Amino acid sequence: MIDEPTEPEEPEIESDADESADVEHLRFTVTKDLTRRIDQYLTDRISHLSRSGVQRLIEEGLVKVNGRVIKASYRPRDGDQIEMVAPPEPISELIPEPIPLDIVYEDEHFLALNKQADLMVHPARGVWTGTLVNGLVHHGQKWSSINGNWRPGILHRLDRNTTGIMLVAKSDEAHWRMARQFENRTIQKTYVAVIHGIPELLSDVIDLPIGRDRYIREKQAVRKIENGGKEAVTRYEVKETFNNSDPSGQKLIQSAYAKDAKLPPPPGKFSFVKLSPKTGRTHQLRVHMSATGFPMVGDTMYGGRIFESGDFRFARQALHAFEITFVHPVTLEKMTLSAPLPPDLSRLMEILRTPSV
Repeated sequence: MIDEPTEPEEPEIESDADESADVEHLRFTVTKDLTRRIDQYLTDRISHLSRSGVQRLIEEGLVKVNGRVIKASYRPRDGDQIEMVAPPEPISELIPEPIPLDIVYEDEHFLALNKQADLMVHPARGVWTGTLVNGLVHHGQKWSSINGNWRPGILHRLDRNTTGIMLVAKSDEAHWRMARQFENRTIQKTYVAVIHGIPELLSDVIDLPIGRDRYIREKQAVRKIENGGKEAVTRYEVKETFNNSDPSGQKLIQSAYAKDAKLPPPPGKFSFVKLSPKTGRTHQLRVHMSATGFPMVGDTMYGGRIFESGDFRFARQALHAFEITFVHPVTLEKMTLSAPLPPDLSRLMEILRTPSV
């Protein structure tokens, strides 16, 4: 049987960027019965995916027709609604942009910076500009190439709205030497956060495995090892509590997204905590604090609430990568670098310290 050519009357593919994973959600409608299999059809429709790549996505249940998972041999019919989760089209070159970089330390081997909020680390999900990497390319031309052309020098990542210290490698040698420290867990990372509630134990270790949420793709969740979870360990220490943090005019606002609003309300009062991850799972600190009943202020995805007081609004997770200790990749000197708290987090804590009136 001869395959039909690509149908020119097909509408443009709709795409939604996934906020936490390097994927796109594609949706489109078939306008006539086809003789081709769906894996062949999707390969023609999405030029940057190979047929074997499409087949893998189908096997993983990431392609649905009319809301149902199908097999690669399925032949689309007139009116079928196809939904697909797929990697985005790769970029060909990075555009240098004068994005401000708060550089903490720099030599010929690596750079350390204090990442600001609302900044993606590297291009992904169809967003090719306005990222930290675009700023790095503008700052200088010497970056390691180990992670490819569109992640030059990137050793590790912070979530878009997490601030704080990051390391970026300038040479391939520096990259693999520092990456080995991350892999061997010899790099010590310290975060600070403002959480809802005051834990009964002012210092403890959270040992709960983490895996992808069963229902919401962009989220992580506590999962048993046998159900796909991976070891995740975090030590927390309460550094300050805000017992009188209920000034007039203060508001806690839940997310506008229905999936976030379903989470239970957080406890009253607030704490400032030090977090030391022993592993490096996606969203680990946010998931662990939420799972123990103390979500981060502003982290609506994991049960936190947006904080408002007067004209001040804090609407991101109150999480900051404060300090990192490692061995210099060339001199082998032990180094500790830190990043001061961002103004919005400092202001949040100042308000919480204000006694009730």
